[in-house]
Amino acid sequence: MSEQSYYEILGVSKTANDDEIKKAYRQLAIKYHPDKNKGNKEAEEKFKEATEAYEVLKDPSKRRAYDQFGKAGVNAGGGGSQYGQTVYTDFSEIFGDFGGGIFESFFGGRSGGNRNGPRKGNDLKYNLDITLEDAAMGRESKVDIPRAETCVDCNGSGAQKGSSPVKCPDCAGTGQVRHTQGFFSVTSTCSRCSGRGAVISNPCKTCAGQGLVEKRRTIYIKIPPGVESGSRIKITGEGEAGPNGGPHGDLYVVTHIKKHQIFERQGNDLIISKTIPFTMAILGGEIEVPTIEGKSISMRIPEGTESGQVFRLKGNGIPYLGSYGKGDQHVIIKLEIPKKITKKQKELLEEFVKESGESGGFFKGKIFK
Repeated sequence: MSEQSYYEILGVSKTANDDEIKKAYRQLAIKYHPDKNKGNKEAEEKFKEATEAYEVLKDPSKRRAYDQFGKAGVNAGGGGSQYGQTVYTDFSEIFGDFGGGIFESFFGGRSGGNRNGPRKGNDLKYNLDITLEDAAMGRESKVDIPRAETCVDCNGSGAQKGSSPVKCPDCAGTGQVRHTQGFFSVTSTCSRCSGRGAVISNPCKTCAGQGLVEKRRTIYIKIPPGVESGSRIKITGEGEAGPNGGPHGDLYVVTHIKKHQIFERQGNDLIISKTIPFTMAILGGEIEVPTIEGKSISMRIPEGTESGQVFRLKGNGIPYLGSYGKGDQHVIIKLEIPKKITKKQKELLEEFVKESGESGGFFKGKIFK
C-alpha cells in the first residue's frame, strides 16, 4: 500500500469538503475500476487505495482521528474500515447526483426500466442520386425502402397466435439483473430475455419471435428546389417499426447531385462556357445560351470581347432552399480560332494587321508568310 496520505491519494487538500472528496473519488473509481482494467495490478492497487482513503475521509469521526493520529488512529478505534470490509450495494451514494446510470454506462449496464414496453424504431438513411435539373426545379422521386415492420401474424408480440410472452423468471420482468462485482453491485441486461423482460416459449413462425419482419415500402419523396449534395430531407415516421408495438422511426434522405455535362454549380450560381468565333469577339454579335430549365435565351456579345470574359445572367441560377430568389448564371467566353483559312481570308487578315499597325495598332510581332 502507498505511503501517501489519504488526501494525496485522492488528490485533494486537507481542507477539502465532502463534495470535493466525493468528486475526487468518483473520478478515480471510474478510471481504475477493475472491470475496466482487467489484469492490471497497478490499476487494481490504485483502486484499493482510493477506496480506503474515501472510506475514512467521508466519515467525520474517522477523518478527525486520521488528521490527529494518522492511519494508526483510525485503526486503533476499531471503527476503521480496511479495504475489503465495505461492499457498496448501489451507486447512489457516490454517483446518484449524476442522474443515475453513469457507472452502468462504463460497465455495460443499463439505467431505466425494462425493455418490454413499446420503443421507437430505428431511423433509416437513404442515399438518393438526382440530376442538377432536379436540384434546380425540384421533383418527386419514387423509391423502394427495405425496412422492419410489425409482424401482422403476431401483432408484434413475437408469440404464436393463441399464446403470449410470459414474465422472465430471471429478472422478474425488469429486463435487468443485479450482481456484485468486487465492491459494486452492477446492473446488466438479462441474458435470458435479452432485456425484453419477457420470454417467448412458442415463438411466431413468421417473424421467428422477433415481432418484426423486413418488407419493402414504396415512398414518394418530394425534392425541394435548391437542395445540394449532402442535403438531408427528413420524412417523419417512415423509418423502421418500433419493437413491442412502438412507433416508427424516421427516414433521412441524403441527396447526391450527379455531375452535369455543361453546367458547373458554385453555391447557388451556375457556370457555363460558351465558344464564339474570334470575328464575333471583334465585331460583336448575339448568341443563344442554354439555361438549366431547358430553354435558351439570347445574350449580346459586345465588340472587343476578350477570351475568358464573364457575362452574368441575373436570376438564372439555382433557387435558394426554403427561401425566395435564385442565384445567377455566369457565361465564360472562349474564342474559336480556325486552324485553316483560305488565301482570300489570309490576305484580308494581313491587310487588317497592316491597317492596325499604321494606326498605332494593337498587334505586335512579325507575321510569317
